[in-house]
Amino acid sequence: MDKLQSQIHKKRRISDQSYAQKVGAEHRLQTLKNRVLLENYFLPGDLEVQIEAFVEHYNHQRYHESLNNVTPADAYFGRAASIIRQRERIKRKTIQHRRLQHRKLAA
Repeated sequence: MDKLQSQIHKKRRISDQSYAQKVGAEHRLQTLKNRVLLENYFLPGDLEVQIEAFVEHYNHQRYHESLNNVTPADAYFGRAASIIRQRERIKRKTIQHRRLQHRKLAA
């Protein structure tokens, strides 16, 4: 009986952690609609500034997984392929360097 209670308690802790992760993910993935609905704007200009800031962030700073982790602006202006190639070169160099370090430590 104690073993069963231990397993239930363990599952409950894991589910509590994943719940916290889900809440955090939902918070990070706020949409423009949520930003507009959750804040009060007293002047139309305030709302326009917030919308412009969101669009700027979404298009030029936020990496999109569906675009191979480049920004929409990079994809639109044709920079995505060169960015991905550069990342691959950096990744290969990093792996080579780590393998060399590992071999030195193993020897």
